[in-house]
Amino acid sequence: MRGIDLSGRIRFLDTTLRDGEQTPGVSLGIDEKLTIAQGLDSLRMDVIEAGSAMTSEGERLAIKAIANSGLNAEICSYVRALTSDIDIALACDVDSVHLVVPVSDLHIKIKLKADRESVVRMAVDVTDYAKEHGLIVELSGEDASRSDLDFLAGLYRAGIEAGADRLAFCDTVGVLVPEVAADIFSRFSRLGAPISIHCHNDFGMATANTIAALRAGASQAHVTVNGIGERAGNASLEEVVMALESLYQIDTGIRCEDIYQLSRTVARMTGLLVAPNKAIVGENAFTHEAGIHVHGLLADTSTYEPMHPESVGRKRRIVLGKHAGRASVELAMREFGLSVTRQQLDEIVARVKELGDKGKRVSDVDLQSIADTVLSIQMEPKVKLEELTVVAGNTVTPTASVKILLAGNERLEAGVGVGPVDAAINAIRRAISGVADVRLDEYHVDAVTGGTNALVEVWVTMAMADRKITARGAGADIIMASVEAVLNGINRLMRLEEEDISKCRKG
Repeated sequence: MRGIDLSGRIRFLDTTLRDGEQTPGVSLGIDEKLTIAQGLDSLRMDVIEAGSAMTSEGERLAIKAIANSGLNAEICSYVRALTSDIDIALACDVDSVHLVVPVSDLHIKIKLKADRESVVRMAVDVTDYAKEHGLIVELSGEDASRSDLDFLAGLYRAGIEAGADRLAFCDTVGVLVPEVAADIFSRFSRLGAPISIHCHNDFGMATANTIAALRAGASQAHVTVNGIGERAGNASLEEVVMALESLYQIDTGIRCEDIYQLSRTVARMTGLLVAPNKAIVGENAFTHEAGIHVHGLLADTSTYEPMHPESVGRKRRIVLGKHAGRASVELAMREFGLSVTRQQLDEIVARVKELGDKGKRVSDVDLQSIADTVLSIQMEPKVKLEELTVVAGNTVTPTASVKILLAGNERLEAGVGVGPVDAAINAIRRAISGVADVRLDEYHVDAVTGGTNALVEVWVTMAMADRKITARGAGADIIMASVEAVLNGINRLMRLEEEDISKCRKG
């Protein structure tokens, strides 16, 4: 285990709903907060910091709803060193408080306009008050990484004497480095109370510092889903957990196979897209294009994957472009149920590379279209768009009506949405309901040219049951490009389903 000290199980406090929500532009409603909290509880999170009770009435309602929803996790509220904050937290029915006090001279003098003795007295008084009212207290030093460590140790000792159950060390502006984190926690882990590490990612070292602190004796890590948070974010739940699980062979107790689904939920509800190259949960984390990599994966997946994608609830994806080789195209053909000769495979590879050389990404539908051409397969689309009308404006609900031909039969349907594209896609889905149950898993738009009349390229991931497929559409009209992409995906999914049914009957 590379020297990590696990005298007790590592615990996790998730602060997605407090520190994570402080990401600029993010504001979660009660239902959204409750959904994320339920996801965290399903993950077996130890502590959920549900928010900061003094923030607003809406925040208090959300925290109380989470506290009374029957979750197994300990529910916590952030509080300042004020007894009034404790009263507000108590009214939200929380189990614990994350009591944060500034401990660097910079924060004490500039923010509080106080002195060290006053800070210690405030921390002790509020800790004592919270304990008298039956709360678990985690006493946290804000900007601890820039504090006088002797002063901080004294404050921690005073907090323990007042009844603090846990301590926390906050690297508030992300200036720790792993070797210093290790030295600090080797010292503070001997104070007589469990201590947490809370890292920010300003220099990209939040995960490394968190691991270093845990190795040196920290018993709990503060994390957020997708690493969201103020400025550059916080230590990432998925990175810390999977580093411990995969690199140190430590059973964290977290239900790792649910990580990706929760990541997607948080991204959708916060509106914060996950970078494609984000570790563990980024779109490219288990996606391969280069032919030599795919060739290795076919022999042994560990050649280019440090962990199995299924361990975090993901699937491996092979994408095609100019770097694609015969192995990756052949694998894709097998996944589509197509058998090709060596000569046909070479022709398909050449056409894929030709698209890639033009700067194009090759979607699943593109590949199937190429294969159809090379194999001389004629495919009549099951779903054809005959008419589309969209109404949108600042005083009307975006509404779309469609007339489609579904296997030769005309269907009329309407749908509403949060915007014209959403309305159009909802109308199409309603029109084919009962025949094909499809869902839109991902939607992405790229401007290919500049200006208000820009050519746009729309990429979608459509799904039917357990099968997913990527498709794209392009044009100057974003609505029509989106509809083209969705219809391409639907038609291919319906074709693949028909082929599966045909194979089952023959079998």
